[in-house]
Amino acid sequence: MVNCISVLGSTGSIGRQTLDVAQRLGIPVCALTAGTNVERMEEQCRTFVPSIAVMSSPEAAASLADRISDLPITVMSGKEGLITAATMEAADTVITAVVGMVGLEPTLAAIRAKKRIGLANKETMVCAGELVMEEANRWGAEIIPVDSEHSAIFQCLAGCREKSQVRRLILTCSGGPFFGKSKKELEGVTQAHALKHPNWKMGAKITIDCATLMNKGLEVIEAMRLYGLPLEQVDVVIHRQSVIHSFVEYVDGALLAQMGSPDMRLPIQLALTWPDRMACPAPDLDLLSCGALTFHKPDLEAFPCLALAMEAAKAGGTMGAVLSGANEVAVEMYLKDQIGFYDIPALVKKAMDDVPFIKRPDLSQILEADRLARQSVRCNAGG
Repeated sequence: MVNCISVLGSTGSIGRQTLDVAQRLGIPVCALTAGTNVERMEEQCRTFVPSIAVMSSPEAAASLADRISDLPITVMSGKEGLITAATMEAADTVITAVVGMVGLEPTLAAIRAKKRIGLANKETMVCAGELVMEEANRWGAEIIPVDSEHSAIFQCLAGCREKSQVRRLILTCSGGPFFGKSKKELEGVTQAHALKHPNWKMGAKITIDCATLMNKGLEVIEAMRLYGLPLEQVDVVIHRQSVIHSFVEYVDGALLAQMGSPDMRLPIQLALTWPDRMACPAPDLDLLSCGALTFHKPDLEAFPCLALAMEAAKAGGTMGAVLSGANEVAVEMYLKDQIGFYDIPALVKKAMDDVPFIKRPDLSQILEADRLARQSVRCNAGG
C-alpha cells in the first residue's frame, strides 16, 4: 500500500472518492489540486491538511489562502502548482483525476519523478499515450489505471506472461442514457437528458461523453496505448448492466472478465493498494440478484463520436490530441446550451479535417494540435 498521495483534481467526482478511500485506509494526503471550487477545497484542506493546495487561477488561490490562513498549507496556482503537487518528494503516488489536457504535463512530471501514477485522466493517454509510456518505461514509473474498464483489463492481464497470448481486449460500455435511440430521436436532446446516466455518478463532462459514446472511443485509444496493442485488437460491446467491467480474450479462446458493482471506489482502492487487496465499502455484487447480463453491438450511426475516435485511433500521431481537444470544447459548449447534441461530432470532425496532422509528434506539437483543435471548434460553432 502507498505511503502518501497527491490528488490532482480533488474536488471532482474521482478526486472526492479517492479521498474517501484514502481516509478510510488511513493514507496521508500530501497535496490537493482543484479548479475553482474554493469552498469544497477548503473543506478538504481542513480534513486532510495537505502540505500543498493548488487552485487553477490566481484569484481562486488567493481566496483559498485567505480562508485557510490558520492552517500550515502552502497555496499555489496554475500549471506550476500542479507540477509541484505531482512531484513533491513526500508523495509516492499521484492520482491524476483532473479533466482534460491540463493533466498531461503534470502526469509526465510525476512519471519523471518516478511516482506511481493512479491514472484517471484518460486525455493524457489519448493525446500523448506513446510519449507517456516511453517516459514511464524510461524512468521506471508504475501506471495503474483507475478507469473501471482499464482497471478490469489490468486485473485480467495480471497472470499473462506474454502479450502475444492476448487475442483482443473487449471494453464494455453501458450505452449511456440513449441506448437504443435512433439518430432521428436524438437530434433534439438537451443536456438535462444527456446527464441522466443509468448506472454511474460522474462529473458533467464525462457523463456527456458517455451519452455520445465518445468516452468509450477515448478509452479505446487509452487501452491501445496502455497495453501496446493495435486498434484491431481492441473492441467495444454494449453491456447495459455495468457488472462486467471489461474482458480479455486469449489466443486459446479463454475469455477472462472482471466483475463488480458499479462503484468507482473499487478501482481507486486497487490503484492505492496493489498488489494487495483490502475490504472496500463499495457494495458487494450479488450474483443472485443482479439479473441477466446482456451484450449488444454499438450503433455507430446514432453515435458517430465512437466512429470518430476509432478513426483517430487508426491515424495515431496528433489525431488523438485533436479529437480530445475539440471534444472538450464542444462538450463545454453543449453544457452551456450553445450547440446541439449532434453538433459535438460535427465540430470534432471538422477539427480532425482541418488541423495539420503530424505522425510522430513531440510534446510541443501535441500541445499545438490541441490548441488548434480548440480554436477550430470555437471558430466553427457559430457556422
